[in-house]
Amino acid sequence: MSEFAASLISGVLNITVAYLGYKWFVFKTKGNYLREWARCVAVYGSAILLGMILLPMIVLVLHRSTRMTTSAPYVAGAILMTCSTVYSFLGHKKFSFHTQT
Repeated sequence: MSEFAASLISGVLNITVAYLGYKWFVFKTKGNYLREWARCVAVYGSAILLGMILLPMIVLVLHRSTRMTTSAPYVAGAILMTCSTVYSFLGHKKFSFHTQT
């Protein structure tokens, strides 16, 4: 199995486990499994895409605006992880698991 296929399968499994945890323990919604799962994939996918786009930009900004040389990628990753966590939670709250009231 290629690394790409393994990565794709692990990503789908990771999102599915996270989805079920959010559904059953955080937002406690009923029904709509396929629609909510697809919305979860959209939220996580957009977070991943944004991270891939923003990481090199943030690293460049850190290199140019600070004295960070070897640590800039790690600091940029930490910044993005924090932002991604907040973005994902709000995306799930307002989109993936949003219930009509």
